[in-house]
Amino acid sequence: MELIWRLYQGDPNWIPPIRMNQEELVGFRKHPFYEFNQCQAFLARRDNQVVGRIVGIINHAHNKRYEEKRGFFGFFESIDDQQVADALFQTAGRYLKSQGMTEVRGPCNPSLNYETGTLVDGFTTPPTFMMTYNPPYHDRLIKQFGFEKTQDMYAYDGNIEMLKTIDPKINQVVEQVQERFNVTVRQVSRKNFAKELLLFLKIYNESLQGTWGFVPLSDGEIKALGMSLKLLINPAATSVIEVNGEAVGVGLGLPDYNPIIKKIDGSLFPFGWARLLWDRKKITKMRIISTNVVPEWQRWGLGLVLLNRMLPDVVAIGITDAEFSWVLESNNLSRGSLERAGLVPSKTYRLYDRSLSDL
Repeated sequence: MELIWRLYQGDPNWIPPIRMNQEELVGFRKHPFYEFNQCQAFLARRDNQVVGRIVGIINHAHNKRYEEKRGFFGFFESIDDQQVADALFQTAGRYLKSQGMTEVRGPCNPSLNYETGTLVDGFTTPPTFMMTYNPPYHDRLIKQFGFEKTQDMYAYDGNIEMLKTIDPKINQVVEQVQERFNVTVRQVSRKNFAKELLLFLKIYNESLQGTWGFVPLSDGEIKALGMSLKLLINPAATSVIEVNGEAVGVGLGLPDYNPIIKKIDGSLFPFGWARLLWDRKKITKMRIISTNVVPEWQRWGLGLVLLNRMLPDVVAIGITDAEFSWVLESNNLSRGSLERAGLVPSKTYRLYDRSLSDL
């Protein structure tokens, strides 16, 4: 893991990973993703020094859902040397092929439900919490090995000043939707926080069924994510939308913890956790991770209602900026809603595909 500290030394925009979390996601510690899936990590060395790394991943749930034999690569890092990158991709690809895979997609760390994609545009600012970052040359190294773009993902930036120029029709839509469907919308309940988190992740799974590449979180992943998010969530940045007393949508934003993670150098112990929780009062930026609505209630503007409920509460706790990320380029509904509100993409992330036939 020390490779990445060496590679990114001096880069003001790089945020170190949380070390323990990284070890879990690459399979070095127990993680529920690997209860049903498998991976193999590889290192590239030159003159006894580590110069690159990659993880080959087999997501059995993906292959069962899409009837594919697709492997994945993730956690890719390399010096700017095509020979090193080629050796990593070739080795991971041959591992995947030996396990019966015919194609490879990536980077997924380890799946689309976690950090994913290669940053290809937007290198002038640091990433927000749980978003990837890499040097610009990654795109070149990946494409020169024969990978081709399969999907882009966008991050949209918003600022409190934009509220002054927002289209009045958006507020009208929110009011009309609430009146038409007798909608109620509220914060996540602190009293029933554990139960509410499970509700959020349940609706997350249901709402994304038709989304490109989506694979539902397993029960184990839902529980693990619920536990990890419990201390990080501020209810001010949550929404639950109900129709006739039934929850049909949820919204979640998380404070951008990355500036604090940089200060603690990715180490939660012995004092990192305390600083993370104490300093979060100073955070002024938020990442809006999702506004999820179950399929039968999509396309009625409920996502706008979810965001509208959050707005006064997050402003009250000092949030002045928000990033909406990530949004698939094929998700025309979400992209259209954000762009009608005046937001433009600030960062672009890319996923790539390649055949394994020639490896």
